[in-house]
Amino acid sequence: NFYFQAGITWSDITGGKLSVRYFYYGHLFSSVGHGIFASGDQQKILLAVMNSKVCSEIMKIICPTLHYNVGDVAKIPIITEASQEARIETLVNQDISISRADWDSFETSWDFRTHPLLTNKKDSFSIEEAFFNWSGFAETQFNQLKQNEEEINRIFIEIYGLQDELTPEVEDKDITIRKADRERDIKSFISYAVGCMLGRYSLDEEGLVLAGGKFDPERYKASQADADGILPVLRNAYFDDDIVSKFVEFVKVTFGESTLATNLDYIADSLGRKANESARECIRRYFLKDFYKDHVQTYKKRPIYWLFTSGKEQGFNALIYLHRYDSSTVSRVRTDYLHPLQNKLEAEYERLNGVLVSEESPIEKNKATKRLKELSRQMEELRKYDEVIHNVADQQIEIDLDDGVVVNYAKFEQVLAKI
Repeated sequence: NFYFQAGITWSDITGGKLSVRYFYYGHLFSSVGHGIFASGDQQKILLAVMNSKVCSEIMKIICPTLHYNVGDVAKIPIITEASQEARIETLVNQDISISRADWDSFETSWDFRTHPLLTNKKDSFSIEEAFFNWSGFAETQFNQLKQNEEEINRIFIEIYGLQDELTPEVEDKDITIRKADRERDIKSFISYAVGCMLGRYSLDEEGLVLAGGKFDPERYKASQADADGILPVLRNAYFDDDIVSKFVEFVKVTFGESTLATNLDYIADSLGRKANESARECIRRYFLKDFYKDHVQTYKKRPIYWLFTSGKEQGFNALIYLHRYDSSTVSRVRTDYLHPLQNKLEAEYERLNGVLVSEESPIEKNKATKRLKELSRQMEELRKYDEVIHNVADQQIEIDLDDGVVVNYAKFEQVLAKI
C-alpha cells in the first residue's frame, strides 16, 4: 500500500556511510533499497537526521557491518526540537532542490532539459565563457550544499548534546553533487549535439523530443535533425551528413559563426588535441575512437545510439538512434552509405595509383603508397562486411522497444560494435 508514494530510501549494502535519499511519487522500494514513509514535514526531519554526522556515529554502534537492515535502521534514536524543525525543513528542501538540479543537468536523468553549457551561456558566443559560467554556478551550488549540511550537523550535534564528541564540518569528498569538469562537460556537450542530430533532443524544445513514435522534422527548426537518422562516422567527410560536419554546424548554430574557429579550438583542446592536429582532426579522432566507448559507459552498456562498424580497420562506421529504427534501417545503412563509400574508396584507390605513376616527389609517393595499403585493407574489410550486413538487411528485423536494449542489440551483433 506504500507503492508509488513519496518517501525516503537507502541502500541495504554499502561500504560507506548510511546515505538516505528522498524520492518523489511514482517510485518503488525493495529489499535492497528500503523505504521509510511519514508525513511530509516528518520525512524531511528524518532525512536530515539520518544524513547527519550524529547518525553516522550512531550507526557505527548499531550496525558495524556492510548491511543497513530495516531492523537496525529502525533502532536509530530520533530526537528533534520543535523550535528547529522549520529551519531543518528549509535546509532539506534546499538540499533536495540543489541535488536534483545537479542530477537533471546530465542527460541520463529522466528530467534532463538541456545541456548546462547552453543554459549557462547567457549572452555569450564563447563555449569557454559558457563553461566558466557553468563552473561558477556549480561551485556556488556545491558550497551552498556543503554549508547547509554543516548547519544541519550543527543543529543535531546540539540537540543530541554531542558538542564534545563531534564537529559539524563536512569534507568536500562527502558532498555528492558534481563540480564542473571541462573534459567531461565538453564530451557531454558533444553527446547532446549528437542527440539533437539524431532527433532525441531539439534546440526548440526542452527534454526528450523523440523516444519512440513518429519522427516529425517540424520540431527541429533551429538545428535540423538528420533526415534519415543515420550519421556516417568516417575518416573523411565522404557524405553531406558526415558527423563532424554536422557537429561543426551545431556549434555554429548554438554559439554563432563569428566564434566558430575559437570554439572548435576550445573543444579540441578539451579533448586532448595532439601536436600539429587541427581542431576538426581532433574532433574526428574523438568520434572515431572514443565517442562510442564513452556513450556505452554513460548508458551502462545499454546504448541508445547504435554503431554499425565494419571492424578494426574502421573502414565503415555509422550511428543510428534506437528510437528511430525501423525494419528498413539496415538496408538503408547498406545501400545509402556502405555501397557509396565503397565506390568512393575505389575511386580514391585508382587516383592514388595514378599518383604513383605520375608523381616525381618521393615524399608524395610514400604518402600515396601508405594510403594505398590502408585503402586495400579497408576495401577488403568492407567487402566482407557487405556480405554480413546484406544477410541482416534481408531479414527486415523488427524490434520491440519493450524488450530492452540487450535483447534488441543482440539481434544485430554481427554488424554492430561490441559492447
